[in-house]
Amino acid sequence: MKIQSTARRSALRRSTARLVWLIAMAAPASLLQAAEEPLVLGVFPRFNASETTTRYTPLAEHLSARLGRQISLQTSRDFVSFWRGVEEQRYDIVQYNQYHSIRSAKTYRVIAHNKEFGKSTIAGVIFVRKDSGITSLAQLRGRTVLFGGGEDAMIGYIAPLYMMLQAGLKKDEFKSQFAVTPINSVIGVFRRQADAAGSGDIVLGQPAVKSAINPDELTALAVSEQLLHLPWAVKRTMSPQLREVIQSSLVDLENSDTGKHVLKAALLTGIGKAEDKDYDPHRKMVRLVMGQP
Repeated sequence: MKIQSTARRSALRRSTARLVWLIAMAAPASLLQAAEEPLVLGVFPRFNASETTTRYTPLAEHLSARLGRQISLQTSRDFVSFWRGVEEQRYDIVQYNQYHSIRSAKTYRVIAHNKEFGKSTIAGVIFVRKDSGITSLAQLRGRTVLFGGGEDAMIGYIAPLYMMLQAGLKKDEFKSQFAVTPINSVIGVFRRQADAAGSGDIVLGQPAVKSAINPDELTALAVSEQLLHLPWAVKRTMSPQLREVIQSSLVDLENSDTGKHVLKAALLTGIGKAEDKDYDPHRKMVRLVMGQP
């Protein structure tokens, strides 16, 4: 009797193991993927943490549904903490500025770029008041330039400074000051707090600018070449299959009503494909301004 009982138990264990295997094989891929670690999405903190959460939660949820895997949206209180997250590779997927992508090229791979206000590109601009009497970059010698953002701001600092250096100016021949945002830099110049502002070519059309000043009293002293917009990147250690699904999920957003709602929430009009070499023009500017490769 003992031998028979042992045999029955053995057979039962084999049957149970086979049943578990069959269930696992039949399980939807999304259920299997759900058991994987969440992918962390980091977003460039152009908005405060609360607004970033509101604007990018729909996108995180959309990606999660497409991948069948949880996406954890991680916000940052400021640019310093955000960049620390990039350096520590805390983000699996990240949207950041062009300078960030250049600095992190060894650990992150560009897969896409923002489209904003219907454009894939943006230019750096140096604005002055029309009544300033300033008509050339050379006239900024000895004057104050208010750049929009810090020294890592691609459009508000690096592109405008690149144009000044190309025109023969040296960094110690003018006074650099920094506004919190490109919007604040043009408002500051309008209010005569500085002689020129480093900003982007779309800034004068922003509601926040129009409600604060009369944009018609400002003029563009110099405009850079058009530069591809903010990039999206993923860790270089990510599998090609997952990277391609993430890329297609972002690029396809503008092709459906649901996707358009996701983009609208994030103040985007689309997301296009991109790769590292698309940011070579930005690298040229960074090399001159920062002396970095």
